[in-house]
Amino acid sequence: MTEPYDLITMGRIGVDIYPLQTGVPLAQVETFGKFLGGSATNVAVAAARLGRRSAVISRTGSDPFGDYVHQALRDFGVDDRWVTSVDAYPTPVTFCEIFPPDDFPLYFYRRPKAPDLVIRPEELDRDALAAARIFWITGTGLCEEPSRSATLAALEARAKAGPTVFDLDWRPMFWGGEGGASGDGGATGAAAMATARPYYEAALRHATVAVGNVDEAEVATGLRDPKACAHALLERGVELAVVKQGPKGVLAVHRDGRTAEVPPTPVEVVNGLGAGDAFGGALCHGLLAGWELEPMMRYANAAGAIVASRLACSSAMPTAGEVDAFLAGR
Repeated sequence: MTEPYDLITMGRIGVDIYPLQTGVPLAQVETFGKFLGGSATNVAVAAARLGRRSAVISRTGSDPFGDYVHQALRDFGVDDRWVTSVDAYPTPVTFCEIFPPDDFPLYFYRRPKAPDLVIRPEELDRDALAAARIFWITGTGLCEEPSRSATLAALEARAKAGPTVFDLDWRPMFWGGEGGASGDGGATGAAAMATARPYYEAALRHATVAVGNVDEAEVATGLRDPKACAHALLERGVELAVVKQGPKGVLAVHRDGRTAEVPPTPVEVVNGLGAGDAFGGALCHGLLAGWELEPMMRYANAAGAIVASRLACSSAMPTAGEVDAFLAGR
């Protein structure tokens, strides 16, 4: 490697099979589109679309969907050298239902085990992790071994050498809970959160930035008030806490006392599932550029809003020109 990556992400990868019809239950959908998916992957794509050199650490099955993932990464300009195959498990697929403006149930097909949970500590390129300008991990990577040990080993190798982002990324079903992409996990939510919290706290000790919505912040802190969550995340080791509040906008609090609270950017929502990943890629873009908190949050909100107004996730990620034009029109 001759120069460090702007961003290395580590975590989920797979194929999104999304309906091409909205407002229709999955059982009645007749046509689907195929897209690159997985939150850590989408963040890398989002950053690449903004002109950043990015790579993903993950694994696929040895199957045609795995071949598709590699081709899609290359088409988006994301380095796939650390995306390797696992013979034992299929590449995951994810279906969704689309009921705008705020109901997008997800259906994960990741059994008996997703290949991205078979990342092993000995496979890590520790030099590249330490050299990257930003390193990004997710809560899902902590849910099972060997991915859990690999994620914590990657954080230790990183040693806070630069911005190290923990996407709190709460998926209750991966921890024995119920529910969809967030939420309290139904009747088993408290137990699932209790199982996850020690691993979240371990990761926070190695991170410099934490980002997530209020549900996700609750997993890490046990609190639900956004400001209390932000300060609790700072107490657990990060320098910057970003708490997304849905219709109330986003709150960012830095250890040095700087804060920014930015309202949401209104759009006509088509599919809200990729908005958080677009926000993440734009957040990395702003961190790399050295922006102040408020313009960085406004830019990330705008990127998320653009994707929410489109059908797909990865292929919907905006370019810098699109975000600039969107903000200029507000």
